[in-house]
Amino acid sequence: MYRRLTSLVLRWLRVPPEPQPPHGDPASLRVFRAGRNFFRLRLARWGFAQIAALIGIVFWVGVFLDIDAELRARAQRQEAPARINPKDARNFEDYLDRIGATQKPKSETPAASTSTEARPRKRSHAQIDGWSGFKLMLLQAALWLPPWAFPLLWVLKIAGILAYLAQLPLTYMVARLDFEMRWYMVTDRSLRIRHGVWKVNESTMSFANIQQVVVSQGPLQRLLGLANVRVQSAGGGGGERGHQHGTEEDMHHGLFHAVTNATEIRDLILERLRRFRESGLGDPDEKHPTPSAPTIAVPSPNATDSLAAAHELLAEARALRATLR
Repeated sequence: MYRRLTSLVLRWLRVPPEPQPPHGDPASLRVFRAGRNFFRLRLARWGFAQIAALIGIVFWVGVFLDIDAELRARAQRQEAPARINPKDARNFEDYLDRIGATQKPKSETPAASTSTEARPRKRSHAQIDGWSGFKLMLLQAALWLPPWAFPLLWVLKIAGILAYLAQLPLTYMVARLDFEMRWYMVTDRSLRIRHGVWKVNESTMSFANIQQVVVSQGPLQRLLGLANVRVQSAGGGGGERGHQHGTEEDMHHGLFHAVTNATEIRDLILERLRRFRESGLGDPDEKHPTPSAPTIAVPSPNATDSLAAAHELLAEARALRATLR
């Protein structure tokens, strides 16, 4: 299933599955690939990113459900006006007084006002700090939302969950293709490096221009048994920074990224570079001048006398040779 899907994606993106070998003897072609631990490292990063995204989705869904439940509970706790039975009132004035007492706000009753005055007005800031303060801020914001906002939030939440589930196989395929589409080819005269799926980067370097081969290895690469082999050509003094940031200096650098046999690759390039220079071969891409058609020299008027004297001298030499015979 994965192979069929990747072939379909590569065909849709018009990416050839393998690059063409560089210039040189086909029998001398050596192909190198990135190490398997490089894919495991990218897979671990992909997994951590997906877990972090899932934690964020679960967190916000929980907050949304908590706010929704709190708003519903507040709506249910709203006190309805008490029903007064007219038979319980002694007279009409008593009935009106009871109705007014039930409709009067609690803050206006003497008991409530007394309890309010008795409480200290200075509140502790601990109630608005931390999680409780964050929840209270979201609750106050939810109270200002129109009634149609919560159904819209539910739709967005479901759409976010579906988008997260849909991107899981896609991002996994991208991470795996980034590993599988790394090609490092070396012949007896040049080398070619290709990587990328959406944006394909392919560089070819001739041994006539290569000046330096460097092996580098970071702490994490050392732990995973990986290393980088950087090949620098003439004019590539910009260092590693230009290659990583995709500037114009990339044309002077070739990077065998995350390989397991960095020493073998370095020794192979140096050995073939030495043979290439000892053989005296030039750049295979260099255009040599083609032989032009023969031209006929037309003598100038000043050279006519010299030409006649030469003919006379030649005739005298032939006559002298005939006399000596």
